[in-house]
Amino acid sequence: MERVQSVSQPANILYRFFADPHNLPLLTPARLRFEFVTPPPEELRAGTMLNYRIHLYGMPIDWTTRIELVEPPYCFIDVQERGPYALWRNTHIFRERGGHKTTIIDHVEYAMPFGPLGEIAWRLFVARNLKQLYDFREAQLPRALALSSSFAD
Repeated sequence: MERVQSVSQPANILYRFFADPHNLPLLTPARLRFEFVTPPPEELRAGTMLNYRIHLYGMPIDWTTRIELVEPPYCFIDVQERGPYALWRNTHIFRERGGHKTTIIDHVEYAMPFGPLGEIAWRLFVARNLKQLYDFREAQLPRALALSSSFAD
């Protein structure tokens, strides 16, 4: 899966915003009731672990993410260590196009658990939920940038 969004901000500002774990709740729909299980670090580094919980259909889902690669201000990669997918690897790319415009690319490699049952779940509701999540993030990003302390220079 790949999502692309253009934003009128420099790449270094957008990278700093996305690399600040405290901004995750700003980009997550309230219905998912995102919460950190352990306090997140101030800064991402390779090997950083993030432990959080979301709620899907009223059920709590614990998710642990490991930061695999950090290349400021161009890219970072997070990998699910524990969570709802058999595989989840999200590469966040920030490409400055000049004139303080940046293309944000999320390239997600994923696999559903439970074989054929996971594929049925993907078709019935998981794909739609992921699309809604990324649609929300795209619409929410300008407001989230304004609310975030990491956005200010």
